[in-house]
Amino acid sequence: MDPSDYTYPSPMAGYENAPPLPDERAEDGKSFKNMQTGVLSGAYDKFVEPLDNGRRGAFDIHIYYLQTNPQQTLYARELWQRIRHEFPELRIYTLWDKPIGPHPVAMFEVNLFTPAQFGAFVPWLAIWRGPLSVLVHPNTTEPETEIDPALRETRNHTQRAIWMGERWPIDTGLFKRLPLLAGEGVSTGAGVVGSVPVAEKKGEES
Repeated sequence: MDPSDYTYPSPMAGYENAPPLPDERAEDGKSFKNMQTGVLSGAYDKFVEPLDNGRRGAFDIHIYYLQTNPQQTLYARELWQRIRHEFPELRIYTLWDKPIGPHPVAMFEVNLFTPAQFGAFVPWLAIWRGPLSVLVHPNTTEPETEIDPALRETRNHTQRAIWMGERWPIDTGLFKRLPLLAGEGVSTGAGVVGSVPVAEKKGEES
């Protein structure tokens, strides 16, 4: 998706009257010294808006594997088991053996609810994902009066997404069909996509 499709607030919003930053270098001679206030950013404790700090969770982690590749299939199953052992506090969904929802190959999903969980799990996964690809995408809560839910989901799965390893093409057209699919009780392979719990009825996740 073209980043120029969107508008962006200034990163300096709220800091317009901040004092000038020092030009002094740190001891390494490369990085800059910053003014210390003794107060940490609130982002250490709570995800910044409009990330979802509620029941859906702020980030979905989709871990992909080629279901036709025996080595990747075995690794994905062992990784799924390891995550359930080491991170039992996270929400961990079905290990699918086929493409599901907008995802082009088999995968499983993990949800993150706090900055601490993100800070622990994502670096861990950078090492332990092995040969598998990972999509990290945010869940946001912009109201439908500001943005169409389909466009919101498309942006979160593309322009705002983070990838580890090879990128896989996401079927973003599915998001435009969500109301129809939800009405028909068809699973998109998600627990919640946007604000629509399209698969809970069947006990399936997204």
